[in-house]
Amino acid sequence: MSLPLQLDSVLRLVGGLLQEIPLVVGLAALSAGLSATAAIVYRWYTRELIPRWLAALFGGSSAALYLNAVGLLRTTTERSTEVFDPATVLLNSTILLAALVASPVGRSVGDRIATDVFAVAGARSIDAEVSRIVRTVGRVTAVELPEEASEIADIDGYDPVPVDRKAEMAGKRLLFPRRLTREALTDRLVTRIKEDYGVGHVDAELDDAGNVSYLALGRRVAGLGPTMPPGVAAVAVHADPGAGASAGDAVQLWRTGEDGTPERVVGAELRATADDVATVIVDESDAQQLDYEEPYRLVTLPSDPGAEHEFTSLLRSADETMETVPVETGSELVGETLRSLDATVIAVRPSVGAVETIPSRSRELAAGDILFLVARPETIRRIARAATAPEGKSAEMDERGEVAGTDLSDDD
Repeated sequence: MSLPLQLDSVLRLVGGLLQEIPLVVGLAALSAGLSATAAIVYRWYTRELIPRWLAALFGGSSAALYLNAVGLLRTTTERSTEVFDPATVLLNSTILLAALVASPVGRSVGDRIATDVFAVAGARSIDAEVSRIVRTVGRVTAVELPEEASEIADIDGYDPVPVDRKAEMAGKRLLFPRRLTREALTDRLVTRIKEDYGVGHVDAELDDAGNVSYLALGRRVAGLGPTMPPGVAAVAVHADPGAGASAGDAVQLWRTGEDGTPERVVGAELRATADDVATVIVDESDAQQLDYEEPYRLVTLPSDPGAEHEFTSLLRSADETMETVPVETGSELVGETLRSLDATVIAVRPSVGAVETIPSRSRELAAGDILFLVARPETIRRIARAATAPEGKSAEMDERGEVAGTDLSDDD
């Protein structure tokens, strides 16, 4: 007799639960709606995806609020004897479970809506995948940066960007207008990274699909040190530079001698002034002659500063850098002229002979030449790839060299 009674109780519980299905579905939909709303607000405020636990908290709160404010009140006032009734417990548990199941769905839907709306509205960047409909109708192109900070390289010739800055950039999606050429999109990407993340130099390469295939960063160095050539030092002295004196002027430092007559101490280059303190660039051997406590008189000279000083200062403040690229045997550059490089070559060091400064644009390149280039990082990287021999061809050249060497030794 007990088994039929238990089965009858189960059937009554299930039947009562089925009668409350509209209530369960309605509260689940309300939970999904609250989770979606929370996801939209969170995406708008932080530009990131809302955490799962926070979306579940917002979604489950609607069901919990109903059960506590409405269900429990009705149970205690109208059916006080049914507070712990199995049917009531089963219904409340089902409502909470349905709310928790519906919350992730609302989270995904809300984040998708927010992502597409912000993309259409012209957001500069977003940490989410833009839907195909928005990419078509909204006329935007999403460029995703490398997922890991380790995939972002450093540009040779510049100080590396801090790892935390790379981690901040990793995985971000930057939005751009559609129908841009690959060159225009690359320029927009470089400019955006410089502006948004405070990076001095960016070397980016996009494939035909618009994906980032290579990204390298370099930091623009501040201060005097990077603009100073070897063998000099910067010294701060008490002096009175002329009203029109500015950084880069050639000056002389004078002081009053023991007999009261002025004497010249050293020649220098003026770099900065602040009230009665001047920073000058002098040779390392002359720096010991200067005394910070002693006042000096600065005499501005009409001559220009050294060409190497001016070149170093201009190079450090420009987007271009200087790099050496060796031309390997069997590479694409062998037999080509400097004009075909589409870059500034200030010198060439041949395998035999002296360095050729400011070479002719019609000069042909030979294996073993070392090029001194002044160009943007992406241009230097392009020329370096062309100057490198393919692996198979390089191995073939090495093998021929070994065979030739063997024949020569046999003849001897």
